[in-house]
Amino acid sequence: MPLLKGKHPPSRLHELVKAPENLPSSVERRESWDAKRPATVYLTPEVLPDGTPCTAATVILRTKGCTWWWKSGCTFCGYFNDVRDDITAGDLFSQWDEAKRRTNDFEGCQMVKVYTSGTFFEDREIPVEWQEAILRETHEKGLHLVVEAQAHLCKDEKLSWLASIQPNCTVAIGLEAYDDEVLKFHVNKGFNLKTWHKAVQRLRKHNFGVKTYLLFKPPFMSEGDALFHTTRWVKEVAQLSDEVSVNPMNIQKKTIVDRLHRNKEYRPPWLWSLVKMIQDSHEEISHLKCRVIVHPTAGGKIRGSHNCGACDREVVAAIERYSVSADLDEFSGLDCKCRSTWLDEVSSDMSMPIQFGSGMPRRGDPTRYMRAP
Repeated sequence: MPLLKGKHPPSRLHELVKAPENLPSSVERRESWDAKRPATVYLTPEVLPDGTPCTAATVILRTKGCTWWWKSGCTFCGYFNDVRDDITAGDLFSQWDEAKRRTNDFEGCQMVKVYTSGTFFEDREIPVEWQEAILRETHEKGLHLVVEAQAHLCKDEKLSWLASIQPNCTVAIGLEAYDDEVLKFHVNKGFNLKTWHKAVQRLRKHNFGVKTYLLFKPPFMSEGDALFHTTRWVKEVAQLSDEVSVNPMNIQKKTIVDRLHRNKEYRPPWLWSLVKMIQDSHEEISHLKCRVIVHPTAGGKIRGSHNCGACDREVVAAIERYSVSADLDEFSGLDCKCRSTWLDEVSSDMSMPIQFGSGMPRRGDPTRYMRAP
């Protein structure tokens, strides 16, 4: 009864489970962003579809965000923290001009990745006139374009239009898991494997490159299960993709995973698990024309994939080198006393039916964080 008759109205389940994006503090944060400047712009070494090394510019735009988030949203995605509800086509053109200014009009680049915290060719997120302008400009500059899309939005009509303007394009799809149960109950992805397979077929039909994102250790999954399943997923997805990017979970603010982590019910994956996944899948995918990329965002930090702290930098560097060289020798000689702790955790996870896993939720002395406020 107190829940119903207290001084304050009862909390909606939506506000308890999903990030409270409509609260005044969240709205104030979104409106504080400069609508005429992109979220970030940076250059990285990359590889073109034909295997040629190149320099890529990554442009992450400040947009209205993802239509799926408006309806429900994925359990792990915190990109809604960086959007603005009132972004206009004019704002996006200003952001694009700023990106060109920072890169000297993409000087020395052969590839540009344009990320919108959603789907590039979703008209409700991105004005059509802006989509067309960027497609034409990148094609005229001879740049290979990489954009992101949700599987159910890869429609023939839109892809045909895309191909008529910018045929030199790779479309990246956040599949996250090659398992319908995980997609529904762990990730809340909004589409299933059948939809992804159809999207891949349509992309191939229009001669686009296919890049697939997988998520290592979705919420409500133990370390051992994550290692077992993701290794299998990589092998399956690599057969249908030009690139597979395995993204170890990094905890983004105001997400369901963030709530679990704060409640000591979730630990980001061990770096040792990523090494083991690479080693166990390498031989089967080495004969395929598919590049496997593993980049531990926030690697070595508490909210990213990490080990004990002493060996993190060395292991992260080896994983990132493998993403370029595809050579297992990158891991030769890697070892640390924490590796035995990781092995014990994985062994326990695979022998005991514990949903959240048997390991410690955070790195360090447990008595210290138990005393923390």
